[in-house]
Amino acid sequence: MCRNIRQLHNFSPPATDQEVRAAALQYVRKISGSSKPSAANAEAFEQAVDEVAAASARLLERLVTSAPPKDREVEAAKARARAAARYAA
Repeated sequence: MCRNIRQLHNFSPPATDQEVRAAALQYVRKISGSSKPSAANAEAFEQAVDEVAAASARLLERLVTSAPPKDREVEAAKARARAAARYAA
């Protein structure tokens, strides 16, 4: 999985449409092998981003969990600590 795609489920506040679209864009970039499509592929690329974002939003709406929602700030701090440990050497 691409490292730039972040978990969006079970956060407080819930993921925004912008976060879902950003994840969809990263996914489509990854599987297409292109960060910016050619003019010939631009329409197909944007349609794929829209479709992946819509499917992802539906998935997030339908998922259920008994775990308490995660705090974004706490999770970000954990990620920074992991990165600091990884790149400290």
